[in-house]
Amino acid sequence: MLHAHDHHTRTVIAERCRAFPRHDDGVTPAGLKRAAVALALVADDGGKAALLLTFRAATLRAHSNQWALPGGRCDAGETAVDTALRELHEELGLQLGTDDVIGILDDYPTRSGYLITPVVAWAASSAQLAPNPAEVASVHRIPLTSVTAEDAFSFTSIPESDRRVIRFRHDGDYIHAPTAAMIYQFGEVLAGRVTRVADLEQPVFAWK
Repeated sequence: MLHAHDHHTRTVIAERCRAFPRHDDGVTPAGLKRAAVALALVADDGGKAALLLTFRAATLRAHSNQWALPGGRCDAGETAVDTALRELHEELGLQLGTDDVIGILDDYPTRSGYLITPVVAWAASSAQLAPNPAEVASVHRIPLTSVTAEDAFSFTSIPESDRRVIRFRHDGDYIHAPTAAMIYQFGEVLAGRVTRVADLEQPVFAWK
């Protein structure tokens, strides 16, 4: 699959997202709050398609100094798409509309009490990002070739759970679930595969 940041790549990704049979029974499990994140596709410095990833600010009360997709809790009356686009603008200064949304993946339940909906969006122009320093320490453009590489993801185990812990290796560091799980499913969608990720575990430090 070509990964140039162009209309052809957008069309292919949109088609594969449409073909993905999203699991949605319409029920929010008891005790979980709705949230959404943006899998925002932009151009990297070489004109290739890339995924926006942030490293959260150290001053945040929850999940500080962790890798994350732009996103947050759904406000009253918001859809997952509304939330993902709002958070993308608030965190990175990137303004997209509903016409830029090309897919929605499976909800992921977190140990910290959220049900996260990943929203796939395409940014035709994204050269000027303006990260909000109150929320974002740094922003990174992850090439789609890194997401789809055969060795991009690995699995390990922890004594606290019998579920597999997923890891996405980036720049010498490991990115864990929920972020890694949602990126993994997106990579599987790009490959034309249907892979569920709700059973993939988070490391203990992300449980709070």
